[in-house]
Amino acid sequence: MQKWVYALPLLALAWGHQAKAADIEAGKAKAAVCAACHGVEGKAMIPNYPHLAGQNAAYLVKQLKAFKDGTRKEPLMDPFMVPLTDVDIDNLAAFYASLK
Repeated sequence: MQKWVYALPLLALAWGHQAKAADIEAGKAKAAVCAACHGVEGKAMIPNYPHLAGQNAAYLVKQLKAFKDGTRKEPLMDPFMVPLTDVDIDNLAAFYASLK
């Protein structure tokens, strides 16, 4: 057996320790602004606005980052994206993903 095979579990442990879990409570606090359009529990009251509750966190992160960097255009989202950091985005995604 190749020696590198023994290194794989060590690499997996190292990567696992570097990953930080998103903070759902911090995401909930940031989501107060989002509630006007997307609902307090992530279920939009306005028919053309998407429900965010229960969405996959990775999907939400991708979409929020696309809004922030301008690759996804929605003028209504622009002012809300400006102050968000990558950590904020991760926390928001975790919060909405945690909802039913």
